[in-house]
Amino acid sequence: MGADRGAPMPAGRHPHFDAAEFGGRVARLKSRLRHGGVDIALFDEIEAMTWLSGFGNSENRWRCVGIPLEGEPFFLIRALDASPCRQRTWIADVPTFRDWEDPLPVLAAALAKRGLQRARIGLDFGSYCMPVARFERLRAALPEAQFVDVGNVVWELRLAKSPAEVDLLRRASGIADAAMVRAAAACVRGGSQRDAAKAAAATYIELGADPSHVGPISAGRGWDFLHGHMEDTPLADGDIVHIELTPRIAGYSARLMRCAVVGTPTAELVRAAETLRELQDRQIAAMQPGAVAHDVDAILRQGVIDSGLRTTFDNISGYTLGFYAQAGPRTSDFTRIFHPGATWRLEPQMVFHMYASAQGASYSETVLVTTKGPERLTRLPRTLIINP
Repeated sequence: MGADRGAPMPAGRHPHFDAAEFGGRVARLKSRLRHGGVDIALFDEIEAMTWLSGFGNSENRWRCVGIPLEGEPFFLIRALDASPCRQRTWIADVPTFRDWEDPLPVLAAALAKRGLQRARIGLDFGSYCMPVARFERLRAALPEAQFVDVGNVVWELRLAKSPAEVDLLRRASGIADAAMVRAAAACVRGGSQRDAAKAAAATYIELGADPSHVGPISAGRGWDFLHGHMEDTPLADGDIVHIELTPRIAGYSARLMRCAVVGTPTAELVRAAETLRELQDRQIAAMQPGAVAHDVDAILRQGVIDSGLRTTFDNISGYTLGFYAQAGPRTSDFTRIFHPGATWRLEPQMVFHMYASAQGASYSETVLVTTKGPERLTRLPRTLIINP
């Protein structure tokens, strides 16, 4: 069975967050766990692991972060990934296992070391890393423990961004603006959607963003083209290229949507773009602390329908922004979403991707809610981009 091999190594340092940042996160989590009567919680989704520890990796081999109410936390991970983990995490105890070994006995040993083999163990029962088969094996490995559902507690705690997190999102937003200018400029006669993606990807790397997926780039004319397929067909007059850019810095993603028109746009497209922009401007202005989400949503939703741009509005109009892991299965964070039934209220330091589309036109922005009202972190002019 695997174990920590070699001399103990000191805890690492994160390039963007200090010890106080992680200490505050863990303290808030422990308050929630204590209220739920949990002795220790195990987190295996990469977003939760990274937010709590400073490091996260793919689930090629199961791994988890353990946060006890009392005593030292631990990061259980395969031996191959222990070194990069230690470089980033403040957690000093990093028990390991070899690739062909079962990590659950190592987990059981880490819990027994802390006297927690009979503990009330908190899990997110909805975790995408905890299928039924693994949960049954976990229960068999810890027969005296009791398992408690703590739900998506970390996702909830992540909603209000710290100043350091906002700084990363602000920087990513600036990269989104610059990349959009270059990507849209590549949408010319004879060019292709791939040229736009290449320009955006190069901008990400040049300006300091993570190597990552550029974002959806596709051509379309309705409202449901946002997640279409990128094609290599040469662009011609009248083509509308939808560009959604999602640059990340240390995983923190800003998002920005615009559409680029090849040649002279139709009067209908110009009208749709102007109407959509005016409606979304009103929606963003309404994003004040304490505002109810469905009221904010209705400004765009009902306005689009009343203007005749769409007959139905079947999608949400905004969702949570923040940390997105490259290896996670979710491309968007729907912890908070804007729709007709949303009764939650906006709070300072929340950040959202607000988006709108109709008749080939598309706009979106990264928006921070402050105590004084909304701040648009993406600052590119909100106009139809025309390449004559």
